[in-house]
Amino acid sequence: MNRFTKQPGRLTGVKYLISIGIFCIVLFLFLEGLSSISTTTSRQELESLERSVVRSTVQCYALEGFYPESLSYLEEHYGLTYDKDKYVVSYEVTASNLMPSIDVFALHQKGGGSQ
Repeated sequence: MNRFTKQPGRLTGVKYLISIGIFCIVLFLFLEGLSSISTTTSRQELESLERSVVRSTVQCYALEGFYPESLSYLEEHYGLTYDKDKYVVSYEVTASNLMPSIDVFALHQKGGGSQ
């Protein structure tokens, strides 16, 4: 039998299509997994920033006896830092002895962001 001649019964084209199909399915599942991880990480970053702002605000009240009037006070005196291109922090004060209303929002990035 000559190994260089095409033998009947071999479906080489179909085998390649099946291989390509399986590869595409695995690639799709991999990319979906990456997307899920990215979404989870973004949500955790958002929650972490909100906890940091609240913690800094409470620390200021415990040490100085008043809640800070602005977010910049926390940045200046308590070392609060965050990516202002990625997040917006809403910090609304009603009185120096009442906990401010604190909300953190993610800005949408090019290529898709979260929230």
